[in-house]
Amino acid sequence: MTIIRQNDLIQSIADSLQYISYYHPLDFIEAMHAAYQKEENPAAKDAIAQILINSRMCAEGHRPICQDTGIVTVFLKVGMKVQWDADMSLADMINEGVRRAYLNADNVLRASILADPAGKRINTKDNTPAVIHTEIVPGDTLDIEIAAKGGGSEAKAKFAMLNPSDSIVDWVLKTVPTMGAGWCPPGILGIGIGGTAEKAMILAKQACMGSIDIQELIARGPGNALEELRLELYDKVNALGIGAQGLGGLTTVLDIKILDYPTHAANKPVAIIPNCAATRHVHFVLDGSGAAEFKPPRLDDWPEITWNTGATARRVNLDTLTQQDLADWKTGETLLLSGTLLTGRDAAHKRMAEILGRGEALPVDFTNKFIYYVGPVDPVRDEVVGPAGPTTATRMDKFTEVMLDKTGLLGMIGKAERGPEGLAAIKKHQAVYLMAVGGAAYLVSKAIRKARIIAFEDLGMEAIHEFVVEDMPVTVAVDTQGVSVHQSAPSIWQAKIGKIPVVVEGK
Repeated sequence: MTIIRQNDLIQSIADSLQYISYYHPLDFIEAMHAAYQKEENPAAKDAIAQILINSRMCAEGHRPICQDTGIVTVFLKVGMKVQWDADMSLADMINEGVRRAYLNADNVLRASILADPAGKRINTKDNTPAVIHTEIVPGDTLDIEIAAKGGGSEAKAKFAMLNPSDSIVDWVLKTVPTMGAGWCPPGILGIGIGGTAEKAMILAKQACMGSIDIQELIARGPGNALEELRLELYDKVNALGIGAQGLGGLTTVLDIKILDYPTHAANKPVAIIPNCAATRHVHFVLDGSGAAEFKPPRLDDWPEITWNTGATARRVNLDTLTQQDLADWKTGETLLLSGTLLTGRDAAHKRMAEILGRGEALPVDFTNKFIYYVGPVDPVRDEVVGPAGPTTATRMDKFTEVMLDKTGLLGMIGKAERGPEGLAAIKKHQAVYLMAVGGAAYLVSKAIRKARIIAFEDLGMEAIHEFVVEDMPVTVAVDTQGVSVHQSAPSIWQAKIGKIPVVVEGK
């Protein structure tokens, strides 16, 4: 019989979430470094370099890898011989650990969880509650897998109830390109097969927590049908040419992880959940001897990479910029931005659209400005701002026309591609869209010299900030003619890789 004490579980949850907020798993670092070494597309190689440098900086500075510090997901296996020295429920203990982790004054983590999701969407302010899956198993230990899952990658989760005769490979290859780059590739694709609809999704989430071992599998060869499927999908998904951050390249996935479960004869449920470039998960076991201990990795485990924008980068003064200056910016070009940026994401855009719809003036002047789609982490110690990487721009597409038409805005900065609605508005108003690297939030924050909230403070991390930046690196993703690098580059690299025929639209 094992007795698990309440405070040991709470402390273990809190410590584990702090640990994964700034330490990537070593297998991820090694796989990313291998992808960096073999990448042939300069834009994708640059993006991977930023992710790796950001990772080392976070390990050194104990600050979040990404500004989106995730929704906490916990898989528990509770031994049947475990007893408790506790007066709180199991869920309450876990949520207290989450609360302590996210409110830790030395490394504040962003509170992203909203209650009343179909209504007022009010921030719970401490990132609770966690999503908890519990299984009662033989034994006398408490086995815990915990992850902090980013919203951008979670938003790209896919599910299908295939017919029994349908090809899983065909469905995955058709589906992955529709996921765009908002999940911040390269990362892991977790795939769940079988069970029921909800079981397949849970299996896909659990699969994301597996270690990256595809190279070992390639070396020894498959031993069963699932391993054969992993190898086929790894090869063919990478052959799509999507590449790092959707910029085109050789590596879209670092691994394909698959879990399955028996299913009904009439069904073939299949789910995909991607893990992003800020993959955060850890496994530990409580045996009654005290709280879990998490051993810091050695900084020598991180590769030494020097990031250099090169002589071709264009320096841009945001404070003197006019629309005429945008006309010769080309997709794929690297810019270094200095000057004043304004921020805003989903909730701020919704409120601004409502204000403009009433014919009222906004509390912020966007004339000849850029808006950065970001919800930063609160600063600690001497920081100007906490990690402040971009959020997925596609979610702001429905607001782009009104913002460009009514505010004098020159352009936008975010991550991933723009959809048809956003592209049409950008082309119509001869604006531009710039892409910052998702998964490099701490690195980006070092380019921010001043920060202050200037509107909608009640929205918390979604308030509008004014940033003063110096040499903030971005890539021109959509030019004034509406040409998108996220549409052109993957097709180019898919053709270069040459394993999958390029589908030309309209043919």
